[in-house]
Amino acid sequence: MDPTVVLVLCLSCLLLFSLWKQSHGRGKLPPGPTPLPILGNLLQLDFKDINKSLTKLSKVYGPVFTVYLGMTPTVVIHSYEAVKEALIDLGEEFSGRKGLPVNDKVNKGLGVIFSNGKRWKDLRRFSLMTLRNFGMGKRSIEERVQEEARCLVEELRKTNASPCDPIFILGAAPCNVICSVIFQNRFEYKDQKFLNLMGKFNENFRLFNSKIVQEKHNPQSEFTIDNLLVTVFDLFAAGTETTSTTLRYGLLLLLKYPEVAAKVQEEIERVIGRHRSPCMQDRSRMPYTDAVIHEIQRYIDLFPNNVPHTTTCDVKFRNYLIPKGTQILPSLSSVLHDHKEFPNPEEFDPGHFLDKSGNFKRSDYFMPFSAGKRVCVGEALARMELFLFLSSILQNFSLKPHGDLKDLDTTPLVSGLSRVPRLYKLSFIPV
Repeated sequence: MDPTVVLVLCLSCLLLFSLWKQSHGRGKLPPGPTPLPILGNLLQLDFKDINKSLTKLSKVYGPVFTVYLGMTPTVVIHSYEAVKEALIDLGEEFSGRKGLPVNDKVNKGLGVIFSNGKRWKDLRRFSLMTLRNFGMGKRSIEERVQEEARCLVEELRKTNASPCDPIFILGAAPCNVICSVIFQNRFEYKDQKFLNLMGKFNENFRLFNSKIVQEKHNPQSEFTIDNLLVTVFDLFAAGTETTSTTLRYGLLLLLKYPEVAAKVQEEIERVIGRHRSPCMQDRSRMPYTDAVIHEIQRYIDLFPNNVPHTTTCDVKFRNYLIPKGTQILPSLSSVLHDHKEFPNPEEFDPGHFLDKSGNFKRSDYFMPFSAGKRVCVGEALARMELFLFLSSILQNFSLKPHGDLKDLDTTPLVSGLSRVPRLYKLSFIPV
């Protein structure tokens, strides 16, 4: 027989077998596009902006569908109702986490972000308890953020109104807040110890030693040095990068829409004035500023598809049977850009969070921190930082773009799981 014919027959058999196996293996998984052997649906997804691809597929297959990333089935949940049902109503069943290969290699499944089961529950409870003990939700933590906001303002004054890239300064401020919480100390922005902080974790681990002492005789304890070290790293990574990126993106949007920045500054002038620092009590009297911060988070859509979840058991979900360990992608973007809740969701409009009387309007669709069992541990701190940092900046400076306003590009760059702003420069003009 001709070798070419044999090759074609073999490939055809392989294709049919693979399709049968994948179809058979689905059980009662939600429908989705037909996967190719080995590659699955990879060729049908644009990984430069996977969210767009998933949105298109949702219009064909509905709010719950299956795609194959290679040979791995992944259930995509794409609407407010479906996301709420999965992450909140069935929070325990959808609370698993699938580790990323690079994370598994570096952190070996330790820490609070990518761990599962008893380890995750113990470390999450420990993290929340420790943050509360160090002042989370209390006046003491607000005073630390206020102190850092004042230091941030002084650092911005040193730019002398010359054009600058805000990446480092806006990254240092939230990092210093985490330092003050965990290490009971902040650092000057040029301090070499601060710049090499990641290499200094062990020197500060005495803060956690007393849990370790209580658990040292428990062979099943999750409170090991390695686990706590990775947990601290998780707190730094989650508490620094997300807030600093939101601040940086927020300033870019305020540059692009100077009329919004002007209204925020007018509200700051009226409620706070210039002779005292902003405090959290001011927020309830500043509905427009509150709406702007919420709209920044909604618009930038920092984590469009969340960090992937997995099912912790076999789950019956909307007449489908999703096996234990199945990867789940909850589309936060589909919630934050819901047309029914947010008219013209692709536009930056603080009115999305204001009622007809100009009062702040809450929305159940506001899920930038995720929802349910895996909601961000540092949500309260992040909200406080965003309000106090942005209010302090706009209380003391006007923002001036470097170049023409029309050249400012607010479309995001997609970086891994997140969306980040493009590089830009601005001047902080003292007022």
